[in-house]
Amino acid sequence: MTASFSAPGKAILFGEHAVVYGQPAIAVPLPQLRARALIRPLDSPLKIIAEGAPGRRGIQDPLQKMAEITQQQLGLPRLNGEITIQSQIPIASGLGSGAAVSAAIGRAAAALAGTTIRDEVLNSLVYEIEKLHHGKPSGIDNSVIVFERPLYFRTGYQPEFLRINAPLRLLVADSGVAALTRDAVAHVQRLLQRQPDFAREALQRIGNLVESARRCLEAGEQARLGQLMCENHALLRALGLSSPALDVLVAAALAGGALGAKLSGAGMGGNIIALTPAAAAVDVEQRLMRAGAVTVISASIGGEQRQA
Repeated sequence: MTASFSAPGKAILFGEHAVVYGQPAIAVPLPQLRARALIRPLDSPLKIIAEGAPGRRGIQDPLQKMAEITQQQLGLPRLNGEITIQSQIPIASGLGSGAAVSAAIGRAAAALAGTTIRDEVLNSLVYEIEKLHHGKPSGIDNSVIVFERPLYFRTGYQPEFLRINAPLRLLVADSGVAALTRDAVAHVQRLLQRQPDFAREALQRIGNLVESARRCLEAGEQARLGQLMCENHALLRALGLSSPALDVLVAAALAGGALGAKLSGAGMGGNIIALTPAAAAVDVEQRLMRAGAVTVISASIGGEQRQA
Protein backbone atom coordinates (compact mmCIF):
# COMPACT_ATOMS: atom_id res chain seq x y z
CA MET A 1 0.00 0.00 0.00
CA THR A 2 1.23 3.50 -0.87
CA ALA A 3 -0.21 6.90 0.00
CA SER A 4 0.75 10.50 -0.57
CA PHE A 5 0.82 13.47 1.81
CA SER A 6 1.58 17.03 0.80
CA ALA A 7 2.03 20.65 1.79
CA PRO A 8 1.99 23.82 -0.33
CA GLY A 9 4.54 26.48 -1.06
CA LYS A 10 3.92 29.98 0.21
CA ALA A 11 4.38 33.62 -0.65
CA ILE A 12 4.82 36.55 1.69
CA LEU A 13 2.45 39.29 0.55
CA PHE A 14 3.68 41.86 3.05
CA GLY A 15 6.03 42.14 5.99
CA GLU A 16 9.04 39.91 5.33
CA HIS A 17 12.00 40.68 7.62
CA ALA A 18 9.98 43.16 9.68
CA VAL A 19 8.10 40.16 11.08
CA VAL A 20 11.34 38.93 12.68
CA TYR A 21 11.37 42.11 14.78
CA GLY A 22 7.83 42.08 16.13
CA GLN A 23 5.98 43.61 13.19
CA PRO A 24 3.04 41.82 11.53
CA ALA A 25 3.14 40.08 8.16
CA ILE A 26 0.66 38.58 5.72
CA ALA A 27 1.35 35.31 3.94
CA VAL A 28 -0.64 33.10 1.59
CA PRO A 29 -0.28 29.45 0.58
CA LEU A 30 0.48 28.60 -3.04
CA PRO A 31 -1.61 25.46 -3.53
CA GLN A 32 -0.41 25.02 -7.11
CA LEU A 33 3.14 24.40 -5.85
CA ARG A 34 3.49 21.38 -3.57
CA ALA A 35 5.94 19.11 -1.81
CA ARG A 36 4.72 15.51 -1.59
CA ALA A 37 5.77 12.62 0.61
CA LEU A 38 4.90 9.15 -0.66
CA ILE A 39 4.92 6.37 1.92
CA ARG A 40 5.63 2.70 1.44
CA PRO A 41 5.22 0.50 4.52
CA LEU A 42 8.11 -1.96 4.97
CA ASP A 43 9.50 -4.03 7.82
CA SER A 44 12.88 -2.26 7.62
CA PRO A 45 13.86 0.94 9.49
CA LEU A 46 12.69 4.21 7.97
CA LYS A 47 14.46 5.39 4.83
CA ILE A 48 13.92 8.82 3.26
CA ILE A 49 14.52 9.29 -0.45
CA ALA A 50 14.68 12.93 -1.60
CA GLU A 51 13.87 13.94 -5.16
CA GLY A 52 14.30 17.68 -5.61
CA ALA A 53 13.99 18.48 -1.92
CA PRO A 54 16.19 20.59 0.37
CA GLY A 55 18.50 18.47 2.48
CA ARG A 56 21.83 18.50 4.18
CA ARG A 57 24.14 15.63 4.86
CA GLY A 58 25.19 14.76 8.37
CA ILE A 59 23.70 14.69 11.83
CA GLN A 60 21.63 17.84 11.19
CA ASP A 61 20.03 16.57 7.98
CA PRO A 62 16.64 18.34 8.19
CA LEU A 63 14.74 15.57 6.42
CA GLN A 64 15.89 12.84 8.77
CA LYS A 65 15.58 15.18 11.74
CA MET A 66 11.92 15.90 10.91
CA ALA A 67 11.13 12.20 10.84
CA GLU A 68 12.95 11.71 14.15
CA ILE A 69 11.15 14.46 16.05
CA THR A 70 7.80 13.30 14.65
CA GLN A 71 8.58 9.79 15.88
CA GLN A 72 9.46 11.19 19.31
CA GLN A 73 6.29 13.30 19.40
CA LEU A 74 4.21 10.22 18.63
CA GLY A 75 5.99 8.25 21.36
CA LEU A 76 7.20 5.49 19.06
CA PRO A 77 10.42 3.48 19.49
CA ARG A 78 11.07 3.59 15.75
CA LEU A 79 9.42 4.02 12.35
CA ASN A 80 9.52 1.43 9.59
CA GLY A 81 9.04 2.00 5.89
CA GLU A 82 10.07 4.35 3.13
CA ILE A 83 9.23 7.99 2.46
CA THR A 84 9.95 9.42 -0.98
CA ILE A 85 9.96 13.21 -1.28
CA GLN A 86 8.95 14.89 -4.53
CA SER A 87 8.87 18.69 -4.53
CA GLN A 88 7.75 21.18 -7.18
CA ILE A 89 8.92 24.10 -5.03
CA PRO A 90 12.24 25.68 -6.06
CA ILE A 91 14.90 25.54 -3.34
CA ALA A 92 16.30 28.77 -1.83
CA SER A 93 13.73 30.90 -3.64
CA GLY A 94 11.58 32.26 -0.79
CA LEU A 95 8.64 29.97 -1.53
CA GLY A 96 8.86 27.84 1.61
CA SER A 97 10.42 24.71 0.17
CA GLY A 98 12.01 23.60 3.44
CA ALA A 99 8.88 24.05 5.54
CA ALA A 100 6.67 22.34 2.94
CA VAL A 101 8.93 19.30 2.77
CA SER A 102 9.07 19.11 6.56
CA ALA A 103 5.28 19.29 6.85
CA ALA A 104 4.84 16.56 4.25
CA ILE A 105 7.35 14.33 6.05
CA GLY A 106 5.60 14.85 9.38
CA ARG A 107 2.25 13.81 7.94
CA ALA A 108 3.80 10.85 6.14
CA ALA A 109 5.68 9.65 9.22
CA ALA A 110 2.48 9.75 11.26
CA ALA A 111 0.70 7.75 8.57
CA LEU A 112 3.42 5.10 8.62
CA ALA A 113 2.71 4.77 12.33
CA GLY A 114 -1.00 4.32 11.60
CA THR A 115 -2.07 7.66 13.02
CA THR A 116 -2.38 11.35 12.16
CA ILE A 117 -0.78 14.45 13.58
CA ARG A 118 -2.72 17.58 14.49
CA ASP A 119 -1.80 20.73 12.57
CA GLU A 120 -0.99 22.59 15.78
CA VAL A 121 1.52 19.91 16.78
CA LEU A 122 2.94 19.59 13.29
CA ASN A 123 3.41 23.36 13.12
CA SER A 124 5.61 23.36 16.21
CA LEU A 125 7.73 20.50 14.86
CA VAL A 126 8.23 22.12 11.46
CA TYR A 127 9.31 25.31 13.22
CA GLU A 128 12.12 23.38 14.91
CA ILE A 129 13.38 22.27 11.49
CA GLU A 130 13.07 25.80 10.18
CA LYS A 131 15.70 26.77 12.76
CA LEU A 132 18.13 24.38 11.07
CA HIS A 133 17.46 25.97 7.69
CA HIS A 134 17.34 29.64 8.63
CA GLY A 135 18.87 30.25 12.06
CA LYS A 136 16.27 32.72 13.42
CA PRO A 137 12.99 32.19 11.55
CA SER A 138 9.88 34.18 12.41
CA GLY A 139 7.58 31.16 12.24
CA ILE A 140 5.44 32.55 9.45
CA ASP A 141 6.52 30.01 6.80
CA ASN A 142 5.66 26.93 8.81
CA SER A 143 2.35 28.45 9.95
CA VAL A 144 0.96 29.36 6.52
CA ILE A 145 2.20 26.10 5.01
CA VAL A 146 0.92 23.74 7.71
CA PHE A 147 -2.52 25.37 8.02
CA GLU A 148 -2.70 26.16 4.28
CA ARG A 149 -4.73 29.31 4.75
CA PRO A 150 -3.98 33.01 4.23
CA LEU A 151 -2.92 34.46 7.53
CA TYR A 152 -1.97 37.56 9.43
CA PHE A 153 1.03 36.69 11.55
CA ARG A 154 2.88 38.30 14.43
CA THR A 155 5.58 36.54 16.38
CA GLY A 156 4.39 35.56 19.85
CA TYR A 157 0.70 35.67 18.93
CA GLN A 158 -1.67 33.08 17.50
CA PRO A 159 -1.87 33.35 13.70
CA GLU A 160 -5.11 34.94 12.50
CA PHE A 161 -6.67 33.45 9.40
CA LEU A 162 -7.71 36.08 6.88
CA ARG A 163 -10.85 36.43 4.83
CA ILE A 164 -9.89 37.53 1.32
CA ASN A 165 -12.91 39.34 -0.08
CA ALA A 166 -11.90 39.13 -3.76
CA PRO A 167 -9.67 36.29 -5.03
CA LEU A 168 -6.13 37.36 -5.81
CA ARG A 169 -4.40 36.43 -9.03
CA LEU A 170 -0.65 36.35 -8.45
CA LEU A 171 2.19 35.72 -10.85
CA VAL A 172 5.30 34.42 -9.12
CA ALA A 173 8.46 35.05 -11.15
CA ASP A 174 11.71 33.28 -10.28
CA SER A 175 14.83 35.39 -10.84
CA GLY A 176 16.93 32.24 -11.04
CA VAL A 177 19.25 33.57 -8.33
CA ALA A 178 19.37 31.34 -5.27
CA ALA A 179 19.49 33.17 -1.94
CA LEU A 180 19.63 31.81 1.59
CA THR A 181 17.20 33.24 4.13
CA ARG A 182 19.81 33.08 6.89
CA ASP A 183 22.12 35.38 4.89
CA ALA A 184 19.41 37.98 4.36
CA VAL A 185 18.36 37.81 8.02
CA ALA A 186 21.99 38.31 9.07
CA HIS A 187 22.22 41.32 6.74
CA VAL A 188 19.30 43.01 8.52
CA GLN A 189 20.82 42.20 11.90
CA ARG A 190 24.06 43.95 10.87
CA LEU A 191 22.12 46.92 9.52
CA LEU A 192 20.31 47.30 12.83
CA GLN A 193 23.67 47.43 14.58
CA ARG A 194 25.25 49.91 12.17
CA GLN A 195 22.26 52.13 11.32
CA PRO A 196 19.70 51.40 14.05
CA ASP A 197 17.48 54.46 13.57
CA PHE A 198 17.18 54.01 9.81
CA ALA A 199 16.59 50.26 10.01
CA ARG A 200 14.02 50.46 12.81
CA GLU A 201 12.05 53.18 11.01
CA ALA A 202 11.97 51.15 7.78
CA LEU A 203 10.80 48.03 9.62
CA GLN A 204 8.11 50.03 11.43
CA ARG A 205 6.89 51.49 8.13
CA ILE A 206 6.65 47.98 6.70
CA GLY A 207 4.56 46.98 9.70
CA ASN A 208 2.23 49.92 9.06
CA LEU A 209 1.83 48.80 5.44
CA VAL A 210 0.78 45.36 6.63
CA GLU A 211 -2.09 46.80 8.65
CA SER A 212 -3.27 48.80 5.63
CA ALA A 213 -2.95 45.73 3.40
CA ARG A 214 -5.09 43.67 5.75
CA ARG A 215 -7.91 46.18 5.46
CA CYS A 216 -7.58 46.16 1.66
CA LEU A 217 -7.73 42.38 1.49
CA GLU A 218 -10.84 42.24 3.63
CA ALA A 219 -12.52 45.00 1.61
CA GLY A 220 -11.47 43.70 -1.81
CA GLU A 221 -9.58 46.92 -2.65
CA GLN A 222 -7.06 45.43 -5.05
CA ALA A 223 -5.86 48.64 -6.71
CA ARG A 224 -4.79 50.06 -3.35
CA LEU A 225 -3.33 46.67 -2.40
CA GLY A 226 -1.09 46.84 -5.46
CA GLN A 227 0.14 50.29 -4.47
CA LEU A 228 1.02 48.99 -1.01
CA MET A 229 3.01 46.13 -2.57
CA CYS A 230 5.12 48.64 -4.48
CA GLU A 231 5.70 50.66 -1.30
CA ASN A 232 6.74 47.50 0.54
CA HIS A 233 9.21 46.65 -2.22
CA ALA A 234 10.72 50.14 -2.05
CA LEU A 235 11.32 49.78 1.68
CA LEU A 236 12.90 46.34 1.27
CA ARG A 237 15.08 47.77 -1.48
CA ALA A 238 16.18 50.59 0.82
CA LEU A 239 17.19 47.96 3.38
CA GLY A 240 19.45 46.33 0.79
CA LEU A 241 17.29 43.25 0.36
CA SER A 242 16.46 43.53 -3.32
CA SER A 243 18.82 42.99 -6.26
CA PRO A 244 19.14 44.30 -9.82
CA ALA A 245 17.44 41.17 -11.16
CA LEU A 246 14.50 41.52 -8.78
CA ASP A 247 14.10 45.22 -9.51
CA VAL A 248 14.03 44.52 -13.26
CA LEU A 249 11.29 41.92 -12.77
CA VAL A 250 9.21 44.27 -10.63
CA ALA A 251 9.50 46.99 -13.28
CA ALA A 252 8.56 44.55 -16.04
CA ALA A 253 5.45 43.39 -14.18
CA LEU A 254 4.26 46.94 -13.61
CA ALA A 255 4.92 47.86 -17.25
CA GLY A 256 2.74 44.93 -18.31
CA GLY A 257 -0.24 46.07 -16.27
CA ALA A 258 0.26 44.50 -12.85
CA LEU A 259 -1.48 46.39 -10.04
CA GLY A 260 1.57 45.96 -7.84
CA ALA A 261 4.74 43.92 -7.51
CA LYS A 262 7.41 43.23 -4.92
CA LEU A 263 10.06 40.77 -3.91
CA SER A 264 8.68 37.96 -1.79
CA GLY A 265 10.63 36.12 0.88
CA ALA A 266 14.15 36.78 2.05
CA GLY A 267 15.19 38.75 -1.01
CA MET A 268 18.69 39.16 -2.49
CA GLY A 269 17.45 36.66 -5.06
CA GLY A 270 14.52 34.31 -5.35
CA ASN A 271 11.14 35.58 -6.50
CA ILE A 272 8.94 38.54 -7.07
CA ILE A 273 5.15 38.42 -6.90
CA ALA A 274 2.86 40.52 -9.06
CA LEU A 275 -0.82 41.20 -8.38
CA THR A 276 -2.22 40.92 -11.88
CA PRO A 277 -5.72 41.44 -13.32
CA ALA A 278 -6.88 38.60 -15.53
CA ALA A 279 -6.87 40.84 -18.61
CA ALA A 280 -3.18 41.67 -18.13
CA ALA A 281 -1.92 38.23 -17.09
CA VAL A 282 -0.59 37.13 -20.48
CA ASP A 283 1.22 40.41 -21.14
CA VAL A 284 2.72 40.50 -17.65
CA GLU A 285 3.95 36.92 -17.92
CA GLN A 286 5.55 37.56 -21.31
CA ARG A 287 7.28 40.68 -20.05
CA LEU A 288 8.58 38.83 -17.01
CA MET A 289 10.07 36.09 -19.18
CA ARG A 290 11.70 38.66 -21.49
CA ALA A 291 13.06 40.44 -18.41
CA GLY A 292 14.93 37.29 -17.33
CA ALA A 293 12.52 35.26 -15.23
CA VAL A 294 13.44 31.58 -15.20
CA THR A 295 9.86 30.51 -14.56
CA VAL A 296 6.55 32.26 -13.98
CA ILE A 297 3.87 30.52 -11.93
CA SER A 298 0.25 31.61 -11.78
CA ALA A 299 -1.59 31.24 -8.47
CA SER A 300 -5.12 32.10 -7.45
CA ILE A 301 -5.50 32.87 -3.75
CA GLY A 302 -8.81 32.79 -1.92
CA GLY A 303 -11.30 29.96 -1.42
CA GLU A 304 -8.80 27.13 -1.98
CA GLN A 305 -9.31 23.76 -0.40
CA ARG A 306 -6.42 21.84 1.04
CA GLN A 307 -5.12 19.23 -1.39
CA ALA A 308 -4.12 15.69 -0.52
